Amino acid sequence: MSQPSTWPIPPGSIRFVLPRRIVSELSQHPLSKDLYPLAMGFYKQACGHGMSRTRHDDFLFIYCVKGQGILRIGKSEHEIQPGDLIVLPKDQIHSYQAKDSNPWSIYWVHCDGTLAPEFIHHLIDPSQSPVIKLGLHSRLAADFESLLDLRKTTQLFQSYLHVCSLLRQILTHISLLQTQARHHFDQSLNMETIQTLMLTRVHETLDIDTLAAAANLSKFHFIKRYKHLTGSTPINDFIRMKIERACHLLDITDQRISEVAWALGYEDAYYFSRAFSKVMGISPSQYRGIRLGKATYKE
Repeated sequence: MSQPSTWPIPPGSIRFVLPRRIVSELSQHPLSKDLYPLAMGFYKQACGHGMSRTRHDDFLFIYCVKGQGILRIGKSEHEIQPGDLIVLPKDQIHSYQAKDSNPWSIYWVHCDGTLAPEFIHHLIDPSQSPVIKLGLHSRLAADFESLLDLRKTTQLFQSYLHVCSLLRQILTHISLLQTQARHHFDQSLNMETIQTLMLTRVHETLDIDTLAAAANLSKFHFIKRYKHLTGSTPINDFIRMKIERACHLLDITDQRISEVAWALGYEDAYYFSRAFSKVMGISPSQYRGIRLGKATYKE
């Protein structure tokens, strides 16, 4: 594990390093080997805090909630502000320090696991900045506090397993916050307008030209921006909305499947069934059969 800093811990700050025996067990246990913490803490107004590593053999997250700091990677220097998350992959040589004039307050966690690289790559691309502009989120800070509560129940191995799940929850929460932040700050595409148009036209056909025109973008740039923000294509999302509506109609009405297809703009019931199966994993008749407690549903 990369050595945590030896910064003297003042009142109100926390540093907790997991025992090596526990780390060894977590790295082999089927419920924790994918992702587990090695050390964690909270440094409050960390005047004089700093760290320089030429050897970094784990994964490190630092969430700044107050004050400022400086991160250096190679020749690049990043000024850290409240709401910034630092993501440092394994083998990333780095140094960081709190600003003397306004020292930061930070949550931090060192972690590892067989899926740790995947969690890192889900958050940042290797070519991107290691600093994510998340903003301040009380829920995320509360998640880190819950992680630190581990030190109160260290006599129970189950508590370590629980904290592994909490760590996974924190990283997926961060990913969600990233997506929400992109939606909020990206002014090139009004997602609310586009998705409202999709919902109001869910009973009809809708093509890329119409959606791109509503966004005042070319088809190429519209698809590129949409996929960047959502991870999906606009047509795939529109089909998903149609299938969600189809499930609702199959649940609350006795309409024939061909009638449901027609109500959603599908003239070909067979094509509708293929689209439904692709999204839901089962055919419309199987879906309705499950609702009725039958293996199949006869037209």
